[in-house]
Amino acid sequence: MVKLRLKRCGRKQPVYRIVAIDVRSRREGRDLRKVGFYDPINNQTYLNVPAILYFLEKGAQSTTIVHDILKKAGVFTELSLNQTKFN
Repeated sequence: MVKLRLKRCGRKQPVYRIVAIDVRSRREGRDLRKVGFYDPINNQTYLNVPAILYFLEKGAQSTTIVHDILKKAGVFTELSLNQTKFN
């Protein structure tokens, strides 16, 4: 199973990548694909929306924090629009 979760990159200042990763691997383990970036100090996010939508359509789950970030960015509205477009 694939999850969208945060992977820490910063040493003294926390900076995170949003990655698609296998559930069984550890937090700093090898990821399938980097799909975004999150800086909690400056409150900046960069999201690769087509890649995120691809993984969500394939059944990937997101952690609670990543879910909140995606919800704030409006990714789930695009996901629902994509799903109604094909049905």
